[in-house]
Amino acid sequence: MQLRKLVSFATEAITAGLAFAFVLLLLFKPEAFEGRPSVEFIEASAPQRDAASGSLASYAHAVEAAAPAVVNIYTRKLVTQRRNPLFDDPFFQRFFGDRIPAPQKRLENSLGSGVIVNDQGFILTNNHVIQGADEIEVALYDGRSAAATIVGTDPESDLAVLKIELIDAPSIIFGQSEALRVGDVVLAIGNPFGVGQTVTSGIVSATGRSQLGLSTFENFIQTDAAINPGNSGGALVNSAGQLVGINTAIFSRSGGSQGIGFAIPVSLVKGVMKQIIEHGRALRGWLGVEVQDLNQTLAESFSLGNVSGALIAGIQAGGPSAKAGLQPGDLITHVNGEAVRSSRALMNIIADNTPGTVLALSIIRQGEQLQIETIIGERPQPLLQE
Repeated sequence: MQLRKLVSFATEAITAGLAFAFVLLLLFKPEAFEGRPSVEFIEASAPQRDAASGSLASYAHAVEAAAPAVVNIYTRKLVTQRRNPLFDDPFFQRFFGDRIPAPQKRLENSLGSGVIVNDQGFILTNNHVIQGADEIEVALYDGRSAAATIVGTDPESDLAVLKIELIDAPSIIFGQSEALRVGDVVLAIGNPFGVGQTVTSGIVSATGRSQLGLSTFENFIQTDAAINPGNSGGALVNSAGQLVGINTAIFSRSGGSQGIGFAIPVSLVKGVMKQIIEHGRALRGWLGVEVQDLNQTLAESFSLGNVSGALIAGIQAGGPSAKAGLQPGDLITHVNGEAVRSSRALMNIIADNTPGTVLALSIIRQGEQLQIETIIGERPQPLLQE
């Protein structure tokens, strides 16, 4: 009798338990009764790390360090549209009189990017971003905006310095572009197509790119980080969020990014920026010569043999080279002991020195090696383009 009660109690307990489980399943997993599969996934307990280095597989820390100092630049320019030249003809003017329409004016807007370099509000950007602008407005990462004034420009390196008057303006940390290696990770931060601040990543594809026809003084960092219209003047930073270049141009057949972008290295930027802030312009050395590369044909005609250097083709009257006694046909092989490999290399070496510096030139004249000292002058400023 007692066994029968025990079995009856166990049966009731099991039935009650199954009923309770059924209710719970119905409440919390109704899809089990509707023929729908349940969704299951594995959630990581911590951020993913790179298997090789053990570091976080993210560059968010670099973006957090650099992004606040990258600004959007909006420019406005009043453009006068040229009217038909026939309206300037005296016959038309006499016939139509006051009915000749006046030239039309329109407001042209453009955009770009820039980088705040210190807490004084100085901003680095490209010269072509602000060239000819009548109004410049800067929008910061934190939502603030301010009117900017032009401190100075350098068309020959395509750099410009602006200034804004804002309290607590964030600034970027300068890195070492000389230490960049092909394959290093870099990030491009800017305002492509005016969509707002955007970050793209890539690697350093090459360093020291020149003879691209983009500016007079070229020493570009090439990267495959996506750079598009509007990125000009923005920051190229390393994986630590330090500024290593100013994004300047893209190589493109379509107008969009094709994985070939160019940035001006900070090793060049710092010197130009300092001179613009202190003097209002970039100060470069000038020798006053017209030079050309030495090819095999010229080497044979001047009996120069197997040497390298820059051949003087012309002398600026009254310039430093004329005062030093240089002559057409002289081959400059060294400047202060530094070998000259090409005419462009000579121009860069001279330009890197402050006007008034005394330079020792090693030359070959009619097969004879000579040493000539010259005091270099200041490179004339390029004519402003409208």
